Amino acid sequence: MVKPISRPFSQYGLDALALLGQFIRAARVAKAMTSIDVATRAGISRSLLQRIERGDPGCSIGVVFEVATLCGVKLFDLEPRQLNDHLSLHREKMALLPKAVRPRSKQVKDDF
Repeated sequence: MVKPISRPFSQYGLDALALLGQFIRAARVAKAMTSIDVATRAGISRSLLQRIERGDPGCSIGVVFEVATLCGVKLFDLEPRQLNDHLSLHREKMALLPKAVRPRSKQVKDDF
């Protein structure tokens, strides 16, 4: 499938990305970290960091979260230990679900 050239984004989503980018930039500046330092630590280019700080929706969410963590931006209201506990509880619930839910492709003939 061909990747779409442009994708529509809601204004709410774009505003949230712009706000997160501003938080990341403010935290980076407050810690006196240069953009080159943060980009090097995150393993990305300086231009990608600039796109993240501008709130570009085309950036990978994993990279955005990593940069936010490096700059000290709190992503969740939970502490790391609480977040791990919450994730392990979620994994336990997921383990109870079947791996796949599909109708059988062949009917079983069990009328002997």
